[in-house]
Amino acid sequence: MKISVLTVVLLLLIGLVSTKKQDKRFLFFLHNRFLEVNQLEAKHPEFGRTEYNEILAEFSNNGLEVISEKRQGNVNARQYALEIVNQIDSLIASGISPKNITVVGTSKGGYIAQYVSTFANNPNLNFVFIACFRDSDIQAIPEINYCGNILTIFEASDTYGVSALERKETSTCVISNFKEIELHTKMGHGFLFKPLKDWMLPTIQWAKGNYKLN
Repeated sequence: MKISVLTVVLLLLIGLVSTKKQDKRFLFFLHNRFLEVNQLEAKHPEFGRTEYNEILAEFSNNGLEVISEKRQGNVNARQYALEIVNQIDSLIASGISPKNITVVGTSKGGYIAQYVSTFANNPNLNFVFIACFRDSDIQAIPEINYCGNILTIFEASDTYGVSALERKETSTCVISNFKEIELHTKMGHGFLFKPLKDWMLPTIQWAKGNYKLN
């Protein structure tokens, strides 16, 4: 069968686009509960505005393909997590490697991300859980099972500022890479409202496969 020059060129272009897509790194960002139940410009009485768009821009400016939406109205964490898992499955089905997919969650978004990790059950996905663990979670949410390359970030002055190592130890999935970062911003839970380099830089490095965080 004779193939025209134009057809060859189109096939080459399609191949290049496909290759470029497969090389991209995708980041799902799941924001905190305050933004979920308030307008974008609303100010928390203690922590100020959730700088959502600024956070997304920082991820995007560092070469990551960002997938995110402003949730509306106190969503169910488990159900929302299943929606994210479906999106991840679609990316993988399209040829994206799981190692090029990262799910990042802050506060309630971090709990949703933990459910995504549990339901996806894929050790090659990347996760960053930010300000979303308390010791009581082991008993209160026993179904959470960490799976993937896990980075947890917490602030020492935050009520959610504790190590999640116990959760890792109770999880049954093989976790090839696990790291924790304790911050000392003295900003309490408010540190995640802003695109601080303290948490964004290691998150970006993790999403790019730098599990040593050099």
